[in-house]
Amino acid sequence: MALRRGLSTIQYTCNGLMEMIDERYLSLLYYPSIQGRLFPMQTDSKVDTSFSGCSPTRASLRQEVHHVIGSMAEPSAARYLTSAGLTTTIGAAVLQAILVTVPDVLRSHREILTIVQIVTFAVFTLEYIVRLWVAPLDSPATPHKGLRAYGLSFLGMVDLMVIVPFWFALVSSIPDSVLIIASLFSLFKLARYVRGLSIFVSVFRNESQSLLASLVVLIVLLILASGLVFLAESPAQPKIFASIPHTLWWGIVTIATVGYGDMAPCTPLGRFLGGIFILLGIAVFAVPAGILAAGFAKELQKRDFVVTYKTVMRMPLFSGLDAYDIAEISRLLTTQIIPANTVIVRKGDQAQAMFFVMEGDVQVEVEPRPIRLTAGQYFGEIALLKDIERTATVTSISEVRLLVLDGKDFRNLLENHPSVRESVTRVAESRLTGDPSAMR
Repeated sequence: MALRRGLSTIQYTCNGLMEMIDERYLSLLYYPSIQGRLFPMQTDSKVDTSFSGCSPTRASLRQEVHHVIGSMAEPSAARYLTSAGLTTTIGAAVLQAILVTVPDVLRSHREILTIVQIVTFAVFTLEYIVRLWVAPLDSPATPHKGLRAYGLSFLGMVDLMVIVPFWFALVSSIPDSVLIIASLFSLFKLARYVRGLSIFVSVFRNESQSLLASLVVLIVLLILASGLVFLAESPAQPKIFASIPHTLWWGIVTIATVGYGDMAPCTPLGRFLGGIFILLGIAVFAVPAGILAAGFAKELQKRDFVVTYKTVMRMPLFSGLDAYDIAEISRLLTTQIIPANTVIVRKGDQAQAMFFVMEGDVQVEVEPRPIRLTAGQYFGEIALLKDIERTATVTSISEVRLLVLDGKDFRNLLENHPSVRESVTRVAESRLTGDPSAMR
C-alpha cells in the first residue's frame, strides 16, 4: 500500500525534475562560460542530429546530455557528478534491499525504507528514459541501430529488468522478493563505473564459446557420475540415493570438491567411482579457470594497447605517421610506473632505453637549472642516438607512468621512419647545446 501511495509523489517529482533539467540545460546553452566548464563541447561536424526531428535547441540539449551520460562520453565535471550520483543510488537501492530482510529494522523504519525504494527506482527509471533518448547519437547515421544496440546490450537489459518489477508492483501485487532481486540486480550497473566489472563482462563475452564448451563437458561428467554412482549405491542406500535426480546433488558437491558429507557412497564400487570423479572434477574445473585467466590477461593487454596507442598518437614526435605505423610503435612500448622522488636514469650510466612521459612529471638535472618534463614529452634519446653514457640524471617529481622503448627497437624505429629520426636528432642536438626550449 505504501508503494501505491508513492505513485502520485513519483509523478509529481519526475515532472518537476524534468522541468528543472530542461531549464538548467537550456540556460547552459546560453552561457558558454558555464557550459564549457561542465559540458566540454565536441565539435564534430559529421554528427547529424536532423534524424530526431527536434528543434536545434532540443538537438543541442540531447548532445549535451549524451556528452555526460553516453557510452563514449569524455571526462568532465558533469560526468563525474552524474556517475557519483548514480553510484550512490545503486548503493542505496542495495542497502534498502538488504535491510528490508531484517525484521527489526523493517518494523522500526518501514516508511524510510519505502521512501528510499521509491526514490531509487524513480532515479533508475529516469536514467533508463534518458539513455534511450540519447542512444541514437551513438550511431548518428543510423539512429535505430544505436537505440537497438543499447536496448539489446547487457547493461541495457539490466536497466530494464531493474525497473520493470517496481512499476508492475504499482498496478498489481507481486512478492516482495521480486523487488529485492530487482534492487540487487542494480549492482550490475556498476560495470559502467567500476573498471574491474566491465573487464569481467568483456572477458565472459569474448570467451563465451570456450566457456560454453567447458560447461558442456562439465554437464556430461555430472550426469555420468550421478548415473553410475546411483546404480552402485541405490541397492545399499535406497533412501539417500533414491534416483538419478537425487544423486545429482552428490555429483555437484563431489565434482566441485566441496563434499558436504550429507550423501556419501559406502560400497567399494561407489567409493572407487567417487574417487575417480573427484580427480576428474579437479581437472574439469581447472579448464574454465584457465580460460578466464587467459581472457583477463588478453583483455588487460588490449586495453593497455588502446591507451598506449592514443598516447602515441597525441605525441608531436609521431604526428606524421599513419595509423599502422603508430600501432606498430605502440606494440614496442611497455608501461612502467615509477614512484615519486625516484631516480629513473642516472648520469654516466649505460643507456638501455628511451622513455616517454605518459602521466606525471619528471625533472632533468641540467645546468644552469633543472628542467621539468610533463606528459607527452620524452627523454633518454641522446645516449642511444650518440651511443654514449647518460648525459643527465632524471628523477620523478610525482608518481610517473612511462612508456619504455628498448634501445634495439629505438634504432629500428629511426631506421624505418626518417621523419622520426630527423625530429629526434634535431631535439637531441638542441639539448646538447643547452637550449632549454628543446626540453619543453
